[in-house]
Amino acid sequence: MARSVRDTYERTAPFYDVLDWPFEATRYRRLRPLLFEGISGRLLDVGVGTGRNIPCYPPGSEVTGIDLSPAMLVRARRRAERSRRTVQLVCMDARRTAFADATFDAAVASFVFCVLPPAVGAMALRELARVVSVGGTIRTLDFVRPAGRARRALARLWQPWMQFAFAAGFQGVRAEDVVSAGLEVIRSDMVVPDLITMMTLAHREDSHGTVDRGAE
Repeated sequence: MARSVRDTYERTAPFYDVLDWPFEATRYRRLRPLLFEGISGRLLDVGVGTGRNIPCYPPGSEVTGIDLSPAMLVRARRRAERSRRTVQLVCMDARRTAFADATFDAAVASFVFCVLPPAVGAMALRELARVVSVGGTIRTLDFVRPAGRARRALARLWQPWMQFAFAAGFQGVRAEDVVSAGLEVIRSDMVVPDLITMMTLAHREDSHGTVDRGAE
């Protein structure tokens, strides 16, 4: 699965920003700053892609961005240079990172879990719970399957293109995966009605006052 996602983005990387521009201009650009509200310090940007989040990084933060696709990271480095932002960019699988426990104060993942099948998404969420320190924040931005009839019909028409161009679907973070990762939902907002949700997650305290990090 990781290879197929990487292959998709290796193929589309030269055109990605052009393909994505209508959505970036009309929707994503206003949402990206919300990902970083109230977080700072050591930050992990999962699925950094071509670096669209880079201009929104909080000043003074120490940011690491990871992505499966080397071709996407080439473009992220160029955006970082243009933005004059310092970010360490690494080719890495979100399911199995090389970071030590509690390396980061917070992590963001924009349009990552809508790319991952459920089993893979569960692994990635557990890994984020591992590398983000207790008391830290994990924030996700994802498509979800619409409930309304009209938007649901449009989503069915749109799905083949999303899969071809972005390896994406309409599955976001699942409630059962949040629990199994030892996390809890602090806030969930439908930032584009019936289509895109932003979730803020944190480690869950058990009844003894300790934190359940979830099963690996």
